[in-house]
Amino acid sequence: MLQELLEKRRSYRSLAPVSLSDEMVETLSRAASLMPSCFNNQPWRFVFVRSAERLEELKKTYSKGNEWAYRASFVVAVVTRLADDCQLQGKDYAFFDTGMAVGSMLLAATELGLVLHPIAGFDTALAKQILHLPLDMVLITLLIGGRKSDTLSPELSPHQRETELSRPARKAFEEFVFIEKWGEAFHPIS
Repeated sequence: MLQELLEKRRSYRSLAPVSLSDEMVETLSRAASLMPSCFNNQPWRFVFVRSAERLEELKKTYSKGNEWAYRASFVVAVVTRLADDCQLQGKDYAFFDTGMAVGSMLLAATELGLVLHPIAGFDTALAKQILHLPLDMVLITLLIGGRKSDTLSPELSPHQRETELSRPARKAFEEFVFIEKWGEAFHPIS
């Protein structure tokens, strides 16, 4: 069941409209809230944007190549503050812990029949201003939300159209999984 959900989850760009209900916001938020964090600090914060006016404002922040995001029915801003989580041995756990929460939210969205597509291409300073985020908050990403459309978005580049139609290739385990020490590649049985 989980494997099926993992396989089904995709960062589609061709989006159909959907109304994000309070129940959906609660389901997505609960999924995120159940993830572990350093000393249970739960450093993640989410700003759900559903109004047409605020979505229109956010469009001004999207980088070239993200015009497909104009069709978003909603956006989730993923935010944290480094001081809200462990900072040990030069590591800021807020990013790791918030990432786990987002991963859970992505799976919950898939189960609800929604698409949440994380983007990095946006004007962070302007987005923070539009969302009224405090200066010490870190805006990590925007999750562009909607339902998967059966029709390819005309704004997609040729590469984006290609990845929309089939899942991009995944690295072989030998490239990123090691046994006992770095460089001892894992070789799967199958």
